[in-house]
Amino acid sequence: MSQPLSENTIGAVMDDLAQRLGGAGVPPDRGGARDLIAAVLDRQRFWPTAHRDDAIDASTVDMLHAAAAKIALGMPFAYAVGNAAFRHLTLRVDKRVLIPRPETELLVDLALGVTGGRGLIADIGTGSGAIALALAGEGDFERIIATDSSADALDVARSNLAAIPEDRRARVVFRHGDLLEALCGETVTAVVSNPPYIANHEGAALPAAVRDWEPHLALFSGDDGMEAIDRLVAGAADVVDPGGFLLIEIDARRAAEARSRAETDGRWSDVDVRPDLTGRDRFLVARRSSR
Repeated sequence: MSQPLSENTIGAVMDDLAQRLGGAGVPPDRGGARDLIAAVLDRQRFWPTAHRDDAIDASTVDMLHAAAAKIALGMPFAYAVGNAAFRHLTLRVDKRVLIPRPETELLVDLALGVTGGRGLIADIGTGSGAIALALAGEGDFERIIATDSSADALDVARSNLAAIPEDRRARVVFRHGDLLEALCGETVTAVVSNPPYIANHEGAALPAAVRDWEPHLALFSGDDGMEAIDRLVAGAADVVDPGGFLLIEIDARRAAEARSRAETDGRWSDVDVRPDLTGRDRFLVARRSSR
């Protein structure tokens, strides 16, 4: 650990971190240093730049240096700082859970749109709790059941309850179980899920920060990447009320295949694939047929 700076201002610390993140023979990473300070202090991204002359305590400086050292070893930024932004939330994350991605925020918009923010909704494979907690904070659902096959992931999700207003926390119920098994025979207005959808053989092509750090249970789904999606399409038809919805984040490369699975199941209607902000086919949306 480095020696304390003689003047612990945000600007001085930011300059020091920029040098450390840049490395020998590499230009200082000023953007990375700024983002690191903002994340650790839970501030807006450009807040450190506007507060360069503010004092910063020694313990926080130590935390920043420790996080920078982890990043230098290849650890993803969110794990190094211990949190990730998702919609209006700041969530605790570590190697027990997948890091929430910006595209998954659109899955929350879709769920709020089709349900009107009401009813009983299940978030299958909740991980950090990102989807369930965003729905609890922004909707008016009677109850949100958040399930995961990983007890460790559920521990992280429970710790993130503090990210939403206290009067909404009781609406979220966490259950341990594999995919839909944890619903225990209940019927719901909608099932929403960001399941694993990468084929086992595709691991080598993933960025090292993903492949070497994030939980494989949340990434890989059989030889064709469709195992979890197949089970959700088939199983959700038994738990979603007639007229209710299934919403799944999918791999754009398998969007047509995912749509075909829902259409040929025979119990889903109005099957559609929606794009993310980059135009990639990213979300499967289907309504439970009344037949």
